[in-house]
Amino acid sequence: MGTKTADETGAETGAEATTEEKVSVAKTDEVTEAGDTSTEDTAADEIDDEDDLPEAVREEGPTGVGQGAGAVVSAALGLVSLTGSWVGTVASARQSLVGQLHAQTATSSDVAKLLDEGYGDAWKATAFWGGVFALIALVVGVGVLARPAFGAPGKPQATWIKSVAWGGVALGVVGLLLAVLKYTDLLLDLPSAS
Repeated sequence: MGTKTADETGAETGAEATTEEKVSVAKTDEVTEAGDTSTEDTAADEIDDEDDLPEAVREEGPTGVGQGAGAVVSAALGLVSLTGSWVGTVASARQSLVGQLHAQTATSSDVAKLLDEGYGDAWKATAFWGGVFALIALVVGVGVLARPAFGAPGKPQATWIKSVAWGGVALGVVGLLLAVLKYTDLLLDLPSAS
């Protein structure tokens, strides 16, 4: 038994190999081969069985990120229409300044006219810009809610997207209503001069 033997890995041993070493090498190779085939079979089974895959992996359609962003933008614009915006503040201050300049150059000192030009126009400018933000919030919210009908009709819209979009629509409607009431002086009109 002084002959050279080659094991399964291709390495030659110059010494006498025991049967235990041969058995352990053979078992290791069998386990490796069995492990490789089971891994390949498992991967093939996973790919063939599409019912087990998550829906996002099965269908590579629209992910709804744009709809989610639109819903959040709608809600944010609706909130801005209620609380006021930088644009509305600047427009109000500008209109107030223009009214004061007109009052100083006018020859008459009618208090009602001074109130209207100095403060009434500024109030209407704030109401106008609040209404613009409310209208944009309303349009974006309705667009997000109507999007599935025109995009991928078979794919349902996420619940949170619908909820946030409906919130944006509601805030837009309330903001638009308040803007119209403020602009027409039905809500918080100017005090009388007398």
